[in-house]
Amino acid sequence: MNQALFQTALIAFVAGIILGPLFINMFRRLQLGQQIREDGPRKHLKKAGTPTMGGVVFLLAIVPALILFAPAGMPLYLALILTLGNGLVGFIDDYLKVIRKQSLGLKARSKLLGQLLTVVVFYLLWQGLGESTALSVPFTDFYVELGAWYLPFLIFFVIGTTNAVNLTDGIDGLASGTAILALFSYTILATVMGLAGLAQFGAAMIGAVFAFLIYNFHPARVFMGDVGSLALGGALAAMAILTKAELYLVIIGGVFVIETLSVIIQVIVFKLTGNRVFRMSPLHHHYELGGHSEWRVVTGFWGLGFLFAVIGLLQLGAL
Repeated sequence: MNQALFQTALIAFVAGIILGPLFINMFRRLQLGQQIREDGPRKHLKKAGTPTMGGVVFLLAIVPALILFAPAGMPLYLALILTLGNGLVGFIDDYLKVIRKQSLGLKARSKLLGQLLTVVVFYLLWQGLGESTALSVPFTDFYVELGAWYLPFLIFFVIGTTNAVNLTDGIDGLASGTAILALFSYTILATVMGLAGLAQFGAAMIGAVFAFLIYNFHPARVFMGDVGSLALGGALAAMAILTKAELYLVIIGGVFVIETLSVIIQVIVFKLTGNRVFRMSPLHHHYELGGHSEWRVVTGFWGLGFLFAVIGLLQLGAL
């Protein structure tokens, strides 16, 4: 990471370190505490009331860094649209949860509509860049031209990515640490491609999320909430789209893919046979119920995330 990117990450990190305690204390005073799923691991019940909506911290922390260092341009604006648009949907969802004192916020169709509108706005502006609608297929030299089907693909890709990160955000530090690794990979790629504004965006996100991780690490003093997980998913999707490495996110974000597949497999098998493949899904809960500590599960998944990131960058020729 060059000096300019390091400075951007550092400013965002310092801003996050400063903002973290301020927002944690404010969330406590406002009683914006996490509502725990009743069907989740029993030991998670003690986390009830931990301040949530902490994603606001790293979304605000990127602001000074981007103002100081990021060159203005459409790639940067587009990344912010997907990040903040999904973050806003998540914020509304979180707010409804804490107000109602239950684990259900926005109705699924309302959340889907908000995300759909965000993707459509992104697509309409993205078209002005004149980018290709072809997809590069990992591990091959093939490209798949989508043409008019690129918008439906974007809708599926962005909503799938944001919800994958959301599913991964189930134990302290798992989603934030894994997202840092994926963001770092796409920041390297953006740098290699000469996309300065996008690289600065990635650096700011890395610094801000790393600062948040200090407060989110087990035992977490704050949770990111849907405002954080959906925003992180939006940021990753944006960087993948704008570097034209969309399908490589399946590799670089392999942990998110595995977590999502575990849920899909669990639901399908249970509906067809009445049996469960995993003790509980997403997959991190399976290992928790198997007797592994949160620390062990999280660090194991981080290690897997690092491996996936390296494989993805090698395939892209960025290492």
